[in-house]
Amino acid sequence: MPRNIYDDDHEALRASAREFIDRVMRPRAEEMIELKSIPRDIWQEAGKQGFFGFDIPEEYGGAGVDDYRFNAVVAEEWARFNMATSSCFGIHADVCPPYVVDLGTDEQKQRWLPGIASGELIIAIAMTEPSGGSDLAALKTTAVRDGDDWVLNGSKTFITNGYQADLVIVAARTDASKGAKGITLFMVERGMDGFVNGRKLDKVGMDESDTAELFFDNVRVPDENRLGEADLGFIAMMQRLPQERVGSAVANTAHAKAILEETIQYAKDRKAFGQSIGTFQHNKFLIAELVTKIEVTEAYVDDCVLAHSKKELTAIDAAKAKWWSSQVQNDVLDSCVQLHGGYGFMNEYRVARAWRDARVTKIWAGSNEIMKELIGRDLGF
Repeated sequence: MPRNIYDDDHEALRASAREFIDRVMRPRAEEMIELKSIPRDIWQEAGKQGFFGFDIPEEYGGAGVDDYRFNAVVAEEWARFNMATSSCFGIHADVCPPYVVDLGTDEQKQRWLPGIASGELIIAIAMTEPSGGSDLAALKTTAVRDGDDWVLNGSKTFITNGYQADLVIVAARTDASKGAKGITLFMVERGMDGFVNGRKLDKVGMDESDTAELFFDNVRVPDENRLGEADLGFIAMMQRLPQERVGSAVANTAHAKAILEETIQYAKDRKAFGQSIGTFQHNKFLIAELVTKIEVTEAYVDDCVLAHSKKELTAIDAAKAKWWSSQVQNDVLDSCVQLHGGYGFMNEYRVARAWRDARVTKIWAGSNEIMKELIGRDLGF
């Protein structure tokens, strides 16, 4: 099924992203796995190529493009390379900038956005806590006003880009009496006393991704680092989660599609009992099902991308795209592993690493169970 949401400008950007991946990232793939992170010079080179500034206005060093399809087409290429790159770059370029652009003062924008766009300042967002998981309204990290400062205490976990982060958008409780309406966002900077970028977490997959714990011990954060109005942080997060979720859906679908394409070629080349394994009826029917699942999912996700580019995407439709695409991704990749046989369980094969990497997509950006809860509530249950 031909796709029709991207025009020549989008496809030119896709070609640029692919060239960058082939020239800069692919030769250093093993290095990123060993480091469990993306080296800073790669971040900076990506920034120079303009891949981090689509949502950032030109006066702050970005492209100022008001068309989410540019974000999406690059996200597809990061995910085709690997999900870890898509995660790290996506948080930095797609998830975090709108918070600063929409909520920041002019001084804050001038202070941080140029570095984010250039890749000189790596940014993360810290919502999840060790005891909270998906329950963002139950945050235990606190910020107490003390003169011109806020004193921040608590911890966060599973934070993508957390180990390398120069800037972290931190959600903290500022008024316990208000529940979800008593949460505020702060920009915490590397080097602030009491702020510790914790260890890189040892994950099942996503080896190239820098994922860490963060600790805040009486961190004095000046009020000038408060992002948006006090006690309105939960609303700010809810308003911006649809972009994170549609971005996840884009990456999920592109990642599974790339591995499926490689598996189809493998099924043509691999011989058993004197013929290509793809010609066996079971495998042929299975691959037909997988291709159809990907194309149908891609069509829905494309519609969500187009809706978001027009500012029409609802939180419910974003939730549908997120849970469905991650489920399809995991189902497709599990079948791809099976089609590879024993080789599919070897880390030297990309399909094995992709299968491990994909498992987390049913958990992050709001677990699939939470997505279904949101959809169910919208149906009146």
